[in-house]
Amino acid sequence: MVHPKPKVKLPRKQINSCLATFLAMLMAASTLTAQSRHSSRGAGDLEGTVIPVTAWRTDEKKDPIKLESLFLYENGIEQKIINFSYDPSPSKIAILVDNSQTLPTDVEKMKAATMEFAYEIFEGDQLFVLAYDEKAEIIQEWTDDAKKLETSLATFRKKGNPFLFDALRSTAGEVLLPLMPGTRKTAIVVIGDGLDRGSTTKFDTILGELQNYNITVYFLQIPDRSAGAYRRDQPKASAVVTQLTEGTGGKAFPLEEAQTAAKFICDELRRNRFLLSYQPVNTSTFDARRVLLTADQGIAVRHKTAQPPNIKAN
Repeated sequence: MVHPKPKVKLPRKQINSCLATFLAMLMAASTLTAQSRHSSRGAGDLEGTVIPVTAWRTDEKKDPIKLESLFLYENGIEQKIINFSYDPSPSKIAILVDNSQTLPTDVEKMKAATMEFAYEIFEGDQLFVLAYDEKAEIIQEWTDDAKKLETSLATFRKKGNPFLFDALRSTAGEVLLPLMPGTRKTAIVVIGDGLDRGSTTKFDTILGELQNYNITVYFLQIPDRSAGAYRRDQPKASAVVTQLTEGTGGKAFPLEEAQTAAKFICDELRRNRFLLSYQPVNTSTFDARRVLLTADQGIAVRHKTAQPPNIKAN
């Protein structure tokens, strides 16, 4: 049993001295908070509209990135940033592999590229692997077990046409969306060339949904099998890769650099991922809003480029 300590009556002068010391400490703490502007609240306590941001220093400084160093705009109108906090949570990475017949690479290379992520993920991170042709099929559900993943990759094959946009929609809606809102650090890594041949889902639709869900897309890019052929009602394959990655704040790598790419992506998600929250003002909820985040010199940022229409605060 813990007994309470006896009360000690202090002289008034000592009380005043203690009070003054306490107030000074409180003011100092407030000053430090104002200088750093890093909220002590957890990621789940963020208010307003929340977007994931990848941010890192390009100079030699070790100082944390401060809120005052960032400037956010929607459709050219500056927005007030409420909070900017480092996200230490584990990553959920869905790897989506093109299984179609005419993809100009072999199955063994795709297996090897997928396995690189099993070697680079951090403790707590998990992988989910799907492969697609006319439909997306689950190869391996959430795991961090490299041996288990390697065994499951034996089902990779090459068959049919690439319904990429439908596969992205299934991955986002059926694999990643059920994790939300509790899980914010989600990404899709596509191993393919960006060609879609037959999806019912339109490109603009899936890009808007990925932006709405705050899912970051990375690509391990294979040379375009269509040789840059014009695609009616959708971007060319290479443009699909560019617009999906840049539009969601991701990045593309050549398939030949799979090891480098896996390390970069896993490191980036663990070390450079932040959550930025703001309350949109003077913007329309009925139209897509262009998002632009800039930073002081010596700081680089990547983020999604738009908020889709009718988006709700997270």
